[in-house]
Amino acid sequence: MVGQLKYAGREEVTPKRAEGRFSKFLVPLIVGCALFMELLDSTVISTALPVMARSLGESPIRLNLAITSYLLSLAIFIPISGWMSDKFGSRTVFRSAIAIFTVGSVLCGLSHSLTELVAARVFQGLGGAMMTPVGRAVVLKTVPKADLVEAMSYLTVPAVMGPVVGPPLGGFIVTYWSWRWIFFINVPIGVVGMTLVTMYIENFREPDVPPLDLQGFMLTGLGLAGLVFGFEAIGRGVLPPGLVAILIGGGAVCTALYVVHARRSDHPIIDLGLLKIPTFAAPTVAGGMFRIGIGALPFLLPMLLQLVFGLSPFASGMLTFTSAVGALTMKFTATPIIRRLGFRTVLIGNGTLCAFILTSYALFRPSTPYTVIVLTLLIGGFFRSLQFTALNALAYSDIPVESMSGASSLSSMAQQLFLSLGVTLAAFLLHLSLGHREVAALTAWDFTPSFIITGVLALLSALMFIRLAPDAGVEVSGLESRDQISTAVEVVAQVD
Repeated sequence: MVGQLKYAGREEVTPKRAEGRFSKFLVPLIVGCALFMELLDSTVISTALPVMARSLGESPIRLNLAITSYLLSLAIFIPISGWMSDKFGSRTVFRSAIAIFTVGSVLCGLSHSLTELVAARVFQGLGGAMMTPVGRAVVLKTVPKADLVEAMSYLTVPAVMGPVVGPPLGGFIVTYWSWRWIFFINVPIGVVGMTLVTMYIENFREPDVPPLDLQGFMLTGLGLAGLVFGFEAIGRGVLPPGLVAILIGGGAVCTALYVVHARRSDHPIIDLGLLKIPTFAAPTVAGGMFRIGIGALPFLLPMLLQLVFGLSPFASGMLTFTSAVGALTMKFTATPIIRRLGFRTVLIGNGTLCAFILTSYALFRPSTPYTVIVLTLLIGGFFRSLQFTALNALAYSDIPVESMSGASSLSSMAQQLFLSLGVTLAAFLLHLSLGHREVAALTAWDFTPSFIITGVLALLSALMFIRLAPDAGVEVSGLESRDQISTAVEVVAQVD
């Protein structure tokens, strides 16, 4: 039935609601599928890059602009997503983002030159920049806090599955079809997504939205774009080192100027005051350390399996796909685990376990049985997904409803930066491993330092949560009774 929703002083028409227990997780599932489309596209293009380069008559290095231009578009437009959602309505903006991303995908598939492809990717990135933070804000405003952990698991699964499904799917498409289909497959997903958004997602909108902070938008866009683009270019030989340094330095300066601007502005485009909330600051900052390590995995594992183990792109992709199976299993167990132990215990204990699993990847050798590799990746996928679910749910446990859009934009900015740092760190460490040898061929030992350091970063992230209150996020976790909190404190004490 179509009814009227009174929200934030303004009446909005509510779409139809599904019936039954599954209905409360329908919105997270719809948003999760849209995010999966975006994350899948971001990883599948890396596999198809050599074939695309030959088709367009370009070198793979030059065609890398198709990836960096998309990241650049994300960096520029993510900061404005929260303001757009509050101003025009979350359903309107999210549906428009899917439409822009889908049209951009079609334009990418129809491109016949590097210029056309880069322009299409920039347009596609505009949709992607709006899709993630606005989609997350929709879930946060729709789902009761008591159900937030389970809802976030629906958003975490695509985040984990996208990078592991992308390589085998991309390898299959470019091997048996045309590379253009890596973009065309987004069309039916986008059409279905827009239809479901129209039917089931409410158009949340704030009644009094301040004017756009244009100066803040320029500073955050330039700052994040310079940092992300600069970090992505390190060690790739695409840009001169001097220009890379200018990009990173300029991005850092613009970011610093925005911090000063935000303190003086009454309505900054990104509210840094949200970092004063402990349950938001800890997942954003400490969780960022974890994301750096995880951001390196989609870069390191395919290179290890293909260049050292000698597997084809499709075979290596199918091997790493086991991580997605572990992530799917987590979806059914995350809620009872977090409700039994609480956020602090999970983030410390599970984060430590993730650190050891990441470090164990350093032991992979060509002689390692595939059964061992599959089992390790399967277990790793489960516990990493649990960590992401806990991080994402805790981050919004104490955020006021009217600040959800801004918090989602700030979180998306931080995540984009940390993931870029992860790829940069991995590429830099591999470069150092090769630097002292005359032979350019990689060996399994060259990957050892990278996997160890990703594990160390995950461990540091887990230890940073020790300062978190034992009952942090209690309204979301369901850890409400004193007996439960005491049990959690005892478990943490044993870990500490």
